[in-house]
Amino acid sequence: MQWNLRLKAAERGIWKSTDMRRRLADAGLEISAGKMSALWTGTPTSIRLDDLDVICSVLDCDPTALLIREPEKVAARRPAQPKTATASEAGAAIAPRFGRNRSEPPV
Repeated sequence: MQWNLRLKAAERGIWKSTDMRRRLADAGLEISAGKMSALWTGTPTSIRLDDLDVICSVLDCDPTALLIREPEKVAARRPAQPKTATASEAGAAIAPRFGRNRSEPPV
């Protein structure tokens, strides 16, 4: 995910983290200077949904405007899957497998 807080804040005329922190405080969310710095300068590893709700309210946006998906990064993290031959490619007929020690069905 890409964190898009600074761009959305800039669209609202908020250029400094202190201004954003003040607006969040006015909306009822008290954030420490350190946490605000982390939210402003980088991508947070976690964020409370209540905090995200207040941030979206202050910026008048949806969470999807702040959190941008990066599907190519997700695809790059997947381990390579070995190619397996399907039954038709292998030329084998599909037959049901019966396990051992199965009881007979009721009559």
